Amino acid sequence: MKTLRLKASALAVASLVSFGAALPAQAQSSDGAGEQAKLEEIVVTARRRSESLQDVPIAVTAITGDQLSLRGAADISELTQSVPSLTVEASRATNSTLTAFIRGVGQQDPLAGFEQGVALYIDDVYMARPQGALLDIYDVERIEVLRGPQGTLYGRNAVGGAIKYVTRRLSDEPEYRVKMSVGEYNQADLVATASLPISDTFRVGGTFATLNRDGYGDNLTTGAGNYDKDVTGIRLSAEYEPSEDVLVRLSYDNTDDDSSPVAGFRPFAGAFTGSPVLSNVRDTFAGAAISPSTAGINGNNSVESEGIHLSVDWAINDNLTFRSITASREDFTESVIDFDSLASQDFDAQVVYDNEQFSQEFQLLYDTDRLNVVTGFYYLDATASNDFDVVLGQLGVLAFGAPLTAYTGGVVDTESWSVFADATYALNDQWSLTLGGRYTEDKRSADIFRANYLGTGSPQLGNPSAFFLAATSDFEANRKFDDFTPRINIAYTINDNMNVYAGYNQGFKAGSFDPRGANFATAEVVNGFEPETIDSFELGFKATLLDGRATTNVAVFQSEYKDMQIPGSIGVDTTGDGNNDSFVGSVTNAGQADINGVEFEGNFLLTDNLSLQLAVSLLDAEIKEWIVNGVNVAAQREVQNTPESMAFIGLNYTKQLASGSLYLGANWSYRDDTFQFELPTPVLDQESYDVINASIVWSNDAENVRFGLHGKNLGDEDIKTSGYCFGSGGCPSTLGLEDNTTVFYAPPRTVTATLELTF
Repeated sequence: MKTLRLKASALAVASLVSFGAALPAQAQSSDGAGEQAKLEEIVVTARRRSESLQDVPIAVTAITGDQLSLRGAADISELTQSVPSLTVEASRATNSTLTAFIRGVGQQDPLAGFEQGVALYIDDVYMARPQGALLDIYDVERIEVLRGPQGTLYGRNAVGGAIKYVTRRLSDEPEYRVKMSVGEYNQADLVATASLPISDTFRVGGTFATLNRDGYGDNLTTGAGNYDKDVTGIRLSAEYEPSEDVLVRLSYDNTDDDSSPVAGFRPFAGAFTGSPVLSNVRDTFAGAAISPSTAGINGNNSVESEGIHLSVDWAINDNLTFRSITASREDFTESVIDFDSLASQDFDAQVVYDNEQFSQEFQLLYDTDRLNVVTGFYYLDATASNDFDVVLGQLGVLAFGAPLTAYTGGVVDTESWSVFADATYALNDQWSLTLGGRYTEDKRSADIFRANYLGTGSPQLGNPSAFFLAATSDFEANRKFDDFTPRINIAYTINDNMNVYAGYNQGFKAGSFDPRGANFATAEVVNGFEPETIDSFELGFKATLLDGRATTNVAVFQSEYKDMQIPGSIGVDTTGDGNNDSFVGSVTNAGQADINGVEFEGNFLLTDNLSLQLAVSLLDAEIKEWIVNGVNVAAQREVQNTPESMAFIGLNYTKQLASGSLYLGANWSYRDDTFQFELPTPVLDQESYDVINASIVWSNDAENVRFGLHGKNLGDEDIKTSGYCFGSGGCPSTLGLEDNTTVFYAPPRTVTATLELTF
């Protein structure tokens, strides 16, 4: 039935394309001189060179900073509504840790040892860890989303795709910008940017942002907000351009997220204390932040991330360019997780993440009328560590007379190098052929220790008096993974406004080690888990129609996703008394999933004043093989964070008003049923839903004043984004005594007013 629905939906997409081609010619002269209005051309660097989005023979979506401003977009999670086959959201129990999926490929676990399936870049710098990676949108030139495996053009190979966050270049003239936002839940944001040329060849600039609001819900135990925001960020940059052939760019960024801990909604009453189910899904009784269970980090909940980046572009001659990208990043997190979301100390955790990375990339780009070549070398040296205590207070007291703490400490080092090349040759005026390849070698080293203690917290996290019971893991290991991934693409230019392409691309993500694995119980944990690969075939069509007043892009793809890395954690009974008193990590290399789909994007200028945006994705994602104890359980598994269908419709109207321009925008987005994890769990899984947003923006003719009013989720939908399942509702196992299943939600309805000034 899924295949039939997919075929039927594909016909619907084809009808939309036909509709775009048949639109009447309504656009009038934009300047009174006979020139027709056209859609704005978007220039991207998806293939490491500047070119029109419509000329790029790959599936890529680009949204400009101005478009994001008109929509009132707050952070990159809003891309989920309008970009086909994309899911971007905050990881469970966090404010700014990134969970991202593209075409069914991604990573949901932020622990050391796990790497993202969707690569995130800030100005061509790969962010190796998800902490602090749910980026707020400010000082941005554009955001590009590349769907499908990436490896022959970008620094780090990625199996699912890439999100590229491109910041604004510094201005040649003195420029100062201020953006202020106020809204519901006492939202109060300020973003101030300055750009100043010191000389004809040297410019400096900086941005300061403070983003604040009260919680969407209340913590009825601590008195703090739940889902509140307290973020401060700075970005400093300098550009040196000694000649028209050389550009040197240095930047530094720092972000502090001091938002309160996020606790999930309990759909079931407390089984031990009888605590009731709350009426507001964003309220909580969570008391871990003021409990002895998190005294080792003083109940602190914060993420600090910073990075420095130096890029050099040197045009050696008209055809040859050398590029160097050097970057260092680090982040430090102290996090409070209240799994039971109750005042009682049943199932609490204190967590510390400490990550560092250094990367160096060299590129040599050759460009002629018929041949374009990208060659490069990429090096990454990264260390990811986590320390966390899981405190089972009530169970420990009942069984042992004192709380029981399961400590996990792990460090995973990654040293990776790769060489890549991608060459496009124009066979003639219509046909071009692209061949690419990448060789990657990753070395993972792990140092893992796990132990159980009696007492509230472990010696490693602030409780030296804890009584040691037993170690469950203690090992050091290392493995090397290498692979060659090819790419081939052939493109045909039908005419100046239409082109088609077909391609094959392979993606690879190295294996690693699970710091939660108990090697004393399962010796195979020392061997780690295996790499995953994806083979993707894609056929695409791009068209610019009606003299530049309409664009339609269609991509059809088929993917074979092999040895999928599926992390999870389950409760275990170490004493044989019938109660789970600890947990272990579980990483499965599931055999294979087939993910096929159709994606459509359209942009239509219906009149000089009215435009329409459309986006649709239709996916048929099915796990074909998942072996458990010799039995294929694929029929009981689903591809997570991958709805069968999504749709986006946006209408934008502009007109002159009071010495300025008035913009009226409204959009509707729809997402089909979504499984949070591979094992269907109705209490966590999100049924289909739709979201309506609207904006009113006025800009003066000088374009230095912009006032906006933005309404988000106007239907006030309660949208599940993630959850913990250690209780009822179809969970794979239980832990704690309170029936510990919790659910996290996206923001409710909000209204925000913005004022932007440019000097």
